[in-house]
Amino acid sequence: MPPVTRAIILAAGQGKRLLPLTEARPKCLIELSGRSLLAWQLLRLQSAGVDEAVIVTGFRADAVEAEVAQLGLKMPVRLQFNPFYTVSDNTASCWIVREAFEGHVLLLNGDTLFGPGVAERLLDAPPAEITVTIDRKPAYDADDMKVLTDGGRLRAIGKTIEAYDAESIGFLRFSPEGAAKFVAGVEQVLQKPEGLKRWYLSVIDELARSGVDVRVCSIEGLEWGEMDFPQDVENLTRLSGGWSKG
Repeated sequence: MPPVTRAIILAAGQGKRLLPLTEARPKCLIELSGRSLLAWQLLRLQSAGVDEAVIVTGFRADAVEAEVAQLGLKMPVRLQFNPFYTVSDNTASCWIVREAFEGHVLLLNGDTLFGPGVAERLLDAPPAEITVTIDRKPAYDADDMKVLTDGGRLRAIGKTIEAYDAESIGFLRFSPEGAAKFVAGVEQVLQKPEGLKRWYLSVIDELARSGVDVRVCSIEGLEWGEMDFPQDVENLTRLSGGWSKG
């Protein structure tokens, strides 16, 4: 797999389900074991050898900028503001940075915390136009982004699909060809009346169903978590508490 050009992090939302924790800061800046969620993400990406990070900001973009500045990363990080973050879902954030989907690219949800080895496993996965990182567990709830797989292929993805055997953790890899197809899909979706309210993974679902080479990379056995609700903060603090800060 050629080196990844950049990682795109979608961090425009406020995270209202986490109020009052997010009253004055976006959820990507909530502290977990002495570091913000965003800091954990950026340091993991830098350690994995990613060349550059692009963060889509929205709510309290100034606070995100300040956090990045004080981290002193060796990896270049640039911020792109999404002025539509209050009226749109994350497909619009992908559109805002569509020019960054060039070369070999990672796409990461701003509320996904991932531990040692996760990024490396995704980077080392077999070549594919689009690769979706998945995990498996005994049971899934209504808020999980469910995935139906067929061997190493992704057949469907969505919260309400009826058949599924895995969940997306919100971390994807694109080849140059896959990135171009994804951007084209995003632009088509945003031309529809409901486009601003669509998740970008609905674009991945449409691409997979149309025959695009969408594969899965399982990280079973590795540590990760998503931060949507107050109890998630406690769980992720415990999870990250044992991680090295080196």
